[in-house]
Amino acid sequence: MQIAENMAETLKFVYVLILFISIFPVIIVCDSAYFPHSRPCITDKDCAQVKNYISRCCKGLCCVQRRVR
Repeated sequence: MQIAENMAETLKFVYVLILFISIFPVIIVCDSAYFPHSRPCITDKDCAQVKNYISRCCKGLCCVQRRVR
């Protein structure tokens, strides 16, 4: 009886650990998908336009700002 309870606790711990660790790759992928890295630019037209965001050239790199409604 005691062995079965220990095995159940161990499996619960492993399950929670796997779920907790799997959050980090999701965060990394989502972060890179919504906030792309700045690209070099000369004018505002060199920056890609994204829906609901304003892209401008700031100090040679594209700056993305959220549109205020």
